[in-house]
Parts: sequence; C-alpha cells; structure tokens
Amino acid sequence: MKTIVLGGGLVGAPMALDLAEDKDINVTVADISDGILKKFKTHTEIKTIKQDLSDRQGLKEMISSFDMVINAVPGFMGYKTLETIIKAGKNVVDIAFFPEDALTLDALAKKHDVTAVVDCGVAPGMSNMLTGYADHLLDKTRRAVIYVGGLPEIRTQPWEYKAVFSPIDVIEEYIRPAFYVEKGRVVEKPALSEPELIDFPELGTLEVFNTDGLRSLIKNLDIPDMKEKTMRYPGHIEKILFLKDAGFFNEEPVRIGSEMVRPIDMTAKLLFPQWKLEPGEKDITVMQIIVQGEKDGKKREYRWDLLDRYDSKTKTHSMARTTGYTATTVLRLLKKGLFDQKGIITPEIIGKDETCVKFVLENLKQKNIVYKQTITDL
Repeated sequence: MKTIVLGGGLVGAPMALDLAEDKDINVTVADISDGILKKFKTHTEIKTIKQDLSDRQGLKEMISSFDMVINAVPGFMGYKTLETIIKAGKNVVDIAFFPEDALTLDALAKKHDVTAVVDCGVAPGMSNMLTGYADHLLDKTRRAVIYVGGLPEIRTQPWEYKAVFSPIDVIEEYIRPAFYVEKGRVVEKPALSEPELIDFPELGTLEVFNTDGLRSLIKNLDIPDMKEKTMRYPGHIEKILFLKDAGFFNEEPVRIGSEMVRPIDMTAKLLFPQWKLEPGEKDITVMQIIVQGEKDGKKREYRWDLLDRYDSKTKTHSMARTTGYTATTVLRLLKKGLFDQKGIITPEIIGKDETCVKFVLENLKQKNIVYKQTITDL
C-alpha cells in the first residue's frame, strides 16, 4: 500500500518512520522544506517529495498515485488540504487540527466514497475515542471530563513550556473561545478561564484551564455535562494572559517602521525558538479521561490515565508519539478493513466499535503508550 505523509515535521517524521516498519506499506513524505526532507536521507525506505502543500492543484496531482494519505500540515492550512485530499478520492487520517468544522466536508467525502478520520491525535483523538467508547458501554452517560497537557520534563523559565507543533496553533488555543456542555446546553467560555490546581501522580500540582477541545464531541455525543481542560505547570496562565491583554495576540496589523505587521505573527516568531522542543529534549504527555453514568441500574465511572514520556531509544518526543502513533494505528485499522464507514469520521464514532477500540489500544500498548483503565461503581 502506498501512503504519503503530508508534512515531515516533529509529528510527521515519527509517523513516517513508524509506517515504514510495515513491509507492505511504501511510505513517502512531502514537504516544502529542504531541511525537513534532508532528515530522511539516512532512511532509504522512505521516499521524499518537495512540494508546496498549499498549492491545491499540485497537491491533487501529487497524491493521485497513493492509496492513503496522512494530513499533518499546520492547522491554518489543514481544512483546504483535507478538502483537496477528499476531492482526489483518497482515504485520509488527519491530525491538522484546523479551526474550521470538518463535518461541513461530510457530504463531499461521501460523494467521493472517502473515509476521512479527522482530529486523530491524542486530544482531540484518543480523548474522543475513549469518551465515545465509555458512552457506548454505559446505558446513560451523565458527565465527561478530559484533562490533557504536553509539558517539558525540565522546567525552564520564563515559560516552563515547549511545543511539539506550530506556535501559531498553540496560540490559537489561547485565543479561541472554549465551548462546553453544561446541563444539556452548549455554553461559551473564554480560553484560559476557570483555572484550577489539580494534583497528578508523579507530576505534582498542575494548572488546568479552559480551551476549545471538545470539538465534535458536542455534536456527536448526548452527554449533558462535558468539558476539556488543558494542563500546564502553575503560573502559565498569568504569563499568557499578560501577552493576550497587552495585544500580542491581536490579528489587526500595526505599522512598524515602513511595514504592516500582525502582532500575533511577531509573537509567534519570537516564541518559536523559546518554545521549540529540540532533538533529545525530554517531554511528557499527561491525560485523564473521566466518564460517568449508569449501567444496569448502577452509577458507574470509566476512567483512563495516560502518562507518557520521551522515548530515549527512538529519540521520539512524547507528544509526537501519542499524537502520531494514534494516527498511524488508525491508518492500519483502515488498511485491515476493520472500519470502512464513509464520510467525515471523528474518533468518537470509531469509539462505538469495541473491536476497533481494542485494536487501537493494543497497538499503542505495543509502543509503550498505555491508557490505564479504571472502572468504578459509585
């Protein structure tokens, strides 16, 4: 099977290397950066193509000979890229996490007989899948809470934070409003609002706050109370709010000398070298999913805990592992024919199929990514 990975960055590269381990998958990576493509020169089993992925006609022509696509472009170009892939009639697993509503492409995907699994990372991704799985197991689901965060193992000032993906996409989390479900109603709350301090085993106290993470869960699951919160080391909110309130995230251009510059672009440019995870720099991914409801007349809670760390053996960052290997595992799921529903597929839809969930969890476990499950009758 010929598979192409669009984007060979910090997550795209581990996905390509992972897929290349399968003898029956021929892997190609496409990227516009010579520096990124150069990384694959020592991996002769992976082919590379230099391509401007924002060129929609060029993209459509390039992927025409491939059986499957993984979309790992930055969020700001993700929707258009996915639309192009669908129009080319290619099945796709998407981790672009773009702000647009992917479900608006559902009719197009069905028209072209395409399975497009979107938001297929760790969160959104496994958070959706396991929430959907718990909802499937329960007779009635009452509440779902997701806590998730990617953190550097070593805390360094001033940010005590590192990003495994584009800083623009991180900033988007801090400026987009968060949508939750409370008492059956969708409510809008500002990003970074409702801070809490929560203790997590092995990590100590973390700061949690609202971000726009529920996404498709709001539409696809009938759960009267749902929320997702992002986790950082304590003090992070104050620093980000200072930048936000001072206008550093504004999108309206301002004049600097003879140039018009968007403050958010300048901020991203300055933050990137400070937030960039360098090769060998260790990171941590932590997530807790709690779903409560009724089963056989009793109150029951399903809970999954993830604590994943940088893999020194493969030199792969934790966020790249937990995000990328979810996507490659789902690609293998499609390849085996275990899931073939057409249209825009969000992970909670896959979560309603127990065979698929067990396949994904077992494959991730083989890579030392373990979602520890706890079932409690309340």
